[in-house]
Order: sequence, then C-alpha cells, then structure tokens
Amino acid sequence: MIVLLALALLGAGGVGAGALYLRSVDKDVERVDAFTGVPPQDRPPVVARDAMNIMILGSDSRDPERTEGSRTDTIILAHLPKDRKSAQLVSIPRDTWVRVPRSADGRHGGRTAKINAAYAWGGIPLMVQTVEEFTRVHVDHVAVVDFAGFQEIIDALGGVDITVDHRFTSIHPPLRTFPAGRQTMDGATALDYSRQRKQFPDGDFARIRHQQQVIRAILDKAATGGILTSPGKLNDFVRAASSSVSVDREMSLLDLATELRGLRGGNLTFVTSPSRGTGRVGTESVVFADEQKSEAFYDAIRRDATAEIVRAAR
Repeated sequence: MIVLLALALLGAGGVGAGALYLRSVDKDVERVDAFTGVPPQDRPPVVARDAMNIMILGSDSRDPERTEGSRTDTIILAHLPKDRKSAQLVSIPRDTWVRVPRSADGRHGGRTAKINAAYAWGGIPLMVQTVEEFTRVHVDHVAVVDFAGFQEIIDALGGVDITVDHRFTSIHPPLRTFPAGRQTMDGATALDYSRQRKQFPDGDFARIRHQQQVIRAILDKAATGGILTSPGKLNDFVRAASSSVSVDREMSLLDLATELRGLRGGNLTFVTSPSRGTGRVGTESVVFADEQKSEAFYDAIRRDATAEIVRAAR
C-alpha cells in the first residue's frame, strides 16, 4: 500500500505531464498472474460493486532473520470504499490458523495451517483462495511488495518521522537503540524498526503496528515533503517505489492514482484482523481468529459499510 498510495499522489496533477509520467512508470512495473487457476465457482460474490479490495503481500528479502524464501511476511487487505475518500487497511497476522485450500498441483493444502503457508504451497493464486475463503471478501486486485524496498523509498523522501512508544534495542546489527518519542528515521533505521518483534510481549502484533506507522509516515511525507514540486526527488521516489512492487495484470496504476489522489495519512484506518490471541497447535505457535467478530467485521467490508469498519478499529 505504501507504493500504490504513494504513486497515487501523481494523480493530484490530473491529466497532462503527471499522467504521461505515470503511464511510463506503469509499463515498468512487473505484472504477475494472480488469479490463474483460482476456481471461479469457489470465489465469494462481489457485493458492493463500486468498492475495491486489494490484497497486498509483503516479503522482506533482506531480513536478517529470514530462513525461508517463499513465505509472505505481511498480508494486508486494503478496502477502498465507493467514494474513494478513505482506505481501510486490514493486517492479517501471518500465523493466523486457517484452512488452506488444496494447491493446483494437488500436493499441498486441503488442511488447516498458518495462512502464509498458502504462498509457499501455491503462490499468489492459492493466497487469493485462502484469504477469500477466510474473509469471504472478493479480492479485486493483488500487489506484491518487497519491504526491503522501504529503505530506498524512505531515503528518496529524506527520511520519515516516527513516534516510538517505548525505548528498545534492535536485535539486528548494528543493534540500534530506539529512544521513546518522535524522531526522524532514514531508510535503514525505519526498515530495522519495522522488523522488530521478539522484544515485545505481543510479538508479531507489535511488528504489524510498526509497519503501519511506517506506511502512514511515508504517505504523509510524500504528500507534504515537496517531492511533487521537485522533478529530481519525484523521479527518485517513484522509481524506488515502482521497483519494489508487482501487481496483477488487470490493475491500472493510472486509474488507481486518479481515484486516490485525495488520500493522505489522515484518511487511512489501520485494523488488525480480529483474533483471540496466540496459542499452540502441536509444535507451532499460531494466532487464533475470533470467528464471531471476524464474521461481522468482514461482512462490513463486503457491504462497504465504512463506518462499521472504522468503528472496529477503535
């Protein structure tokens, strides 16, 4: 969502040079087959036809802790209401215990597992199936982001401002200490901040909050940092952003930018998918979804009931 909403800033200029520039960027963005092999009969129906739901998958290819190359670290369901005046970003913890449909090759799935296993077993199409089965929300588009690209994007902005709740020290070299309070972070520091989880009692939930902070900070800085009036800064920023993202073959960045040109950090609502907390299944540490709250919450997304979605975040 960092990349997609940041590119949307170009839509503020309407047609003309901004649109021509974005078309050139659109051509450079990698396209992926997100829906190939997803059985149409198994997909949830579209309820609110003018709303849009984008599944955003993030991986951190340079994470010092990374030992697996095929699982997605971040899963966000971004809901864009009919009026496009806001966006609600729902983070689904990667350890959420769900049913994963059987993969196209028949070798994996067909059982309960951590939700991010779907990506390892069947790539983006199986992630689409799994998220749609879990939420019963129709996914319209997909974006895949390498969150290691955070660093280049933030440096192109000249840093971002983040408020740290509690002082802590990173577990990754160079073992940065993050003092409590508001501070400006460069790309490497913000990326390090968004990776941390083991020092916090709520683990991955803390990491999700940090990522949400960085997303909002990037969008706010992009909107207010003067990049739209500086061709050099704008080019550096957009190229850094676009090189970090892949999207499905049907997504038009120009159309999206035009529709979202009024969005700023204050228009974003961040929500974490309702859960009953963590526990263990065999040897695995997992997150258990709160089925009752999840049903009501995702029903609000299906119906494009923005006020209900926002209330759930409070």
